[in-house]
Amino acid sequence: MRKRLSLLVCLLLSIVLCAGCSKEPEQSTEPSLLLGFSQIGSESAWRIGNTRDIEESADKNGISLMLENANQKQENQIAAIRRFIAYKVDVIAFSPIVEDGWDNVLEEAKTAGIPVVLVDRDISTEKEGLTACLIGADFYKEGYMAGEYLVRKADSLNLEHVNIVEITGTTNSTPMRQRQAGFMDAIAGDERMNVMESIDGDFLKSRGAENMRYLLETYGGEIDAVYSHNDEMTLGALPEIEKAGFIPGKDMIIISIDGGQEAIDVLKSGKINCVVECTPKLGNVLMETALKLKSGEAVEGVIHPEEQVFSDEMDTSKIAPRGY
Repeated sequence: MRKRLSLLVCLLLSIVLCAGCSKEPEQSTEPSLLLGFSQIGSESAWRIGNTRDIEESADKNGISLMLENANQKQENQIAAIRRFIAYKVDVIAFSPIVEDGWDNVLEEAKTAGIPVVLVDRDISTEKEGLTACLIGADFYKEGYMAGEYLVRKADSLNLEHVNIVEITGTTNSTPMRQRQAGFMDAIAGDERMNVMESIDGDFLKSRGAENMRYLLETYGGEIDAVYSHNDEMTLGALPEIEKAGFIPGKDMIIISIDGGQEAIDVLKSGKINCVVECTPKLGNVLMETALKLKSGEAVEGVIHPEEQVFSDEMDTSKIAPRGY
């Protein structure tokens, strides 16, 4: 009997010891940071790619993301920012639809002690300290590179004059203002360049088509070059040019900005002459910046990614897949 009891006690002790040895250490599932991000919308391949990159980067960095789509309305973004404040997120980030009208809600974020990061676009304000930094492209440089290309193209074709129509992005948005300013500065010293009209296409494919129809009805064969502020508007304009009996890329020089896969494919086919890159892949930089802000570290006021120009001046077959 005693032997059986001893064996039973030994068996129980072995089970307890084994259970203790095999127990996995508990891992914390607490996110390192809670980030509230308000996206403009999903109006283009660029914007969809930007959203996807931010989601993937948040997951990779162990950051909890509250993401809201504003569907192209500023009032939706302002409401989203107020919800982020009420939820007491660690950092707020957003891509402003337009430059003006943010002071009140950003003052609320500042009062709540929540740093704000601008992504892709800037705002216009005379108040200091409302935002921590801007992460996004150098839109002025993009426009300038587009203008530089047009000057080179005119030289290569021995053109004596160049009549240009410009399809701009959303009026008063940062990319619209700066892409236009850069382009105009690049062509300003060239007497051949004549901008016949600039028209708001709101960064939408449908508006690009609508505006191109109007421009063709108004100017027809006088148009030598089309400068469009994004790929979506460019892709909307191309079929209208063809319907009017012109060959895009030959009868008219076509210049676009963004560098999405569809536009690059059309560039390779010869219907677009130049695409200036504007990368949507800003997620990792945003996450790194948000983590620094939470820990109280200083960050740069403006962070620009490196970008390039794709054009018929190069071997386009060597352009790698874009990923958006």
